[in-house]
Amino acid sequence: MAAQDLPLESLLAARTVWRAARSAVVAPSGESTGFPALDALLPLAGWPRGALSELLIPADGVGELALLMPTFARLTQAGQLVAVVAPPYRPYAPAWQATGVDLRRLEIVETDGKRALWALEQCLRSAAFAAVLGWPLQADGPALRRLQVAADTGDCLGFAIRDRRHAANPSPAALRLEHAQGRWHVRKCRGGQAPATAFVPPGRVG
Repeated sequence: MAAQDLPLESLLAARTVWRAARSAVVAPSGESTGFPALDALLPLAGWPRGALSELLIPADGVGELALLMPTFARLTQAGQLVAVVAPPYRPYAPAWQATGVDLRRLEIVETDGKRALWALEQCLRSAAFAAVLGWPLQADGPALRRLQVAADTGDCLGFAIRDRRHAANPSPAALRLEHAQGRWHVRKCRGGQAPATAFVPPGRVG
């Protein structure tokens, strides 16, 4: 597998990161999801940059990774790095490669549950990655706030996959999508009201 499994400290220390000065007020902007129908539902026409997006799911394998693959493929093909922090299952390299992800630009950060949240925050904050994906299943409100701030500091796309039961709780995430009955419902979005229309992924019958 071309993706690297490295200690987080070594991974971050090895990066020479140049960070442009950010103005005091930065207009929110979006990064296309790769799904025109989903982009059309979101006020920023895509994933919010410099922010955390939550994917709330009832169980693993309902299409949460498929929702992210067009973005990861586009970023890695452009030479940008994507980090996957403490995945519950080891990513299957051929499947990721088949979606267009350049594995040379994919970093897998393996750590135990106690350090996973810390590792996710550090990757988001580092400015070394264009996008960072993690599974902060036990994160409380303050922990999620730190992740949101870290994504803003690192000016990257932050993604958190969490159990759908958390949908009833408030969250500092800029975008929250909840999966139910084969559809993705926008529960919260930066820049406007959450649309009533749900997104049906390609291949699903609405």
